[in-house]
Amino acid sequence: MALRIGSGSAWWGDRLEPAKTNADEGDLDYLCFETMAEATISAAQVRKRRDPSFPGYDTYLDDRMQRVLPGCLRRGTKIISNQGWINPEGAAERIVHWLRECGAPKGTKVAAVSGSLITDRVLALTDTLMEDGRPSAALDGAIVSAEAYMGAEPIVQALREGARIVVTGRVADPSIFMAPMMHEFGWDALDHARLGPGSGIGHVLECGAQVTGGYFCDPGFKDVPDPWDLAFPIAEVESDGSAVITKVRNTGGAVTIRTLKEQLFYEVHDPGNYITPDVVVDFTTTELEEVGPDRVRVSRIAGKPRTPTLKVSIACQEGFIGEDMFFYAGPGALRRAELARRILEERFRIVGLQAEELRIDFVGLNAIHGGTVSKGPEPYEIAVRVAARTKTREEALKVGREVDGMAVSGVGMTGKRVPHQDRTREVIGVWSSLVPREALRPTITVYES
Repeated sequence: MALRIGSGSAWWGDRLEPAKTNADEGDLDYLCFETMAEATISAAQVRKRRDPSFPGYDTYLDDRMQRVLPGCLRRGTKIISNQGWINPEGAAERIVHWLRECGAPKGTKVAAVSGSLITDRVLALTDTLMEDGRPSAALDGAIVSAEAYMGAEPIVQALREGARIVVTGRVADPSIFMAPMMHEFGWDALDHARLGPGSGIGHVLECGAQVTGGYFCDPGFKDVPDPWDLAFPIAEVESDGSAVITKVRNTGGAVTIRTLKEQLFYEVHDPGNYITPDVVVDFTTTELEEVGPDRVRVSRIAGKPRTPTLKVSIACQEGFIGEDMFFYAGPGALRRAELARRILEERFRIVGLQAEELRIDFVGLNAIHGGTVSKGPEPYEIAVRVAARTKTREEALKVGREVDGMAVSGVGMTGKRVPHQDRTREVIGVWSSLVPREALRPTITVYES
């Protein structure tokens, strides 16, 4: 019998309602949440430094659990999630709270998987930065956090210990979805012939609605039904690692060979050697077959033995950004924006702005491709975005101050927004290196409702 695994999110800010639909109507064995990008833990560390009361786990944890737990409890669906961020234990305790609120049976187990954070010893474990070949020691004094990518094994162990819900720190995205396959089918952690297909299916599911038409649709070229109601995908996985990708009936979006192909190659630099902590995936042998409406069979994904090292993301302080925006509309909007740019450049010189980089872009005209784009017809409205990257927050603050001055000492008909948020932010750079696999020491802590 096929194992039904559904996606609950593809990133921290993903929509909530499709996860509830999968929990309520997906007839799932497992619902898996992926909520972390490369900078997520680093951003959490920065927020924790500024706000000691921040619990350190996914800020939408409460919202997600309140929506999906009732359906998952009715169906007996297990949950696997990396919403623990820098505090998986705190996330597990919070999930226990919501289990009790939802009337879960007493003794329902929630496991927290930790061990990915290696900030205090990363320089002793790494040698070289992958991006530019510098010694890892070059980052000494600037490191905010360092997280290695764990694989599926500790999640599988938590499931073996009876956990109904497993919440982790940094775990590779496909591993979250493959752990149920390893547990239910009894796959060995070194069986790359099985883990290759399993990790490939995990990669299909990890980006949620991207495989059901999200980030795929392009009006008039690649149309998708009811894109306002995109479903999250479901995989019906067989013990050999083949699977049918589908979605809940009567939801928006589409599952087709075209949507599958785009997702298969998303963020894959070498389709023959997609490296994960569990296995090296080879997508070059993959076969896709439409077997029904919104049903595509994925088979023959291959695998190669896993690497002796694990990737670690190292987040470092790299200064600050000051940013603001103002607007012009009507005839002559571009002409006024160009004068405003000249005024700001001169005023930044007057106040002695020390910037590593300064950009004054016209959104809708040259903000993405720069000056290489032909201006074309005169635009009716212009948004002027001003941003500077600086070494200190004090320098970054000069951007907002000078933009504020444009309200009454700038160009005629300047539309200035009232500042409603912090116009400076800390820049966190993310670097990569490799650590020996045996250097990670995952820990599992079990809580009960």
